Amino acid sequence: MSTQNKYNEEAKKKIKELTEEIETSMMVTALGESPLQAIPMTQKKIDMHGDIWFLSPGDSDHNKNIIKNKEVQLLYSEPSSKKFLSVFGEAEIVVEQSILEELYSSISDNWFDGKDDPNLTALKFTPKEAYYWDTKTNKLVSLFKMTIGAVTGNKEDVGEKGKLTI
Repeated sequence: MSTQNKYNEEAKKKIKELTEEIETSMMVTALGESPLQAIPMTQKKIDMHGDIWFLSPGDSDHNKNIIKNKEVQLLYSEPSSKKFLSVFGEAEIVVEQSILEELYSSISDNWFDGKDDPNLTALKFTPKEAYYWDTKTNKLVSLFKMTIGAVTGNKEDVGEKGKLTI
């Protein structure tokens, strides 16, 4: 696996590419505490600045944690395609009605009582640094390449990994 470190706009592009494919992450808040507090969150959009947006209940534990400490880790995993991403950054709680309306969809009705629910908030996550693993091929092709490498003793290119610095 080759190492491809990326910076600034190239890093934002890679984060966007991977998060649009995976969409659901484990959001870890209250970093530095034990045990870790992680919840599954499905992103609503990635804006032109590279910020990742979510909807969240205002009275949730993760919102309370973000008020105390805005540092957050997002962990994305798609084992079937061998794509993984760990993103560190800062989150802020947004209650601007136009943003809530933009992010809201009918599926959000499972957690909220409409766009005007007083408990509805948006989370704006701004990535600072990330690390990714991307095989760029399906599981069978990767397994085949690894088998060839094991038999021949050559290192086969099974994808890329690297640090993403914004």
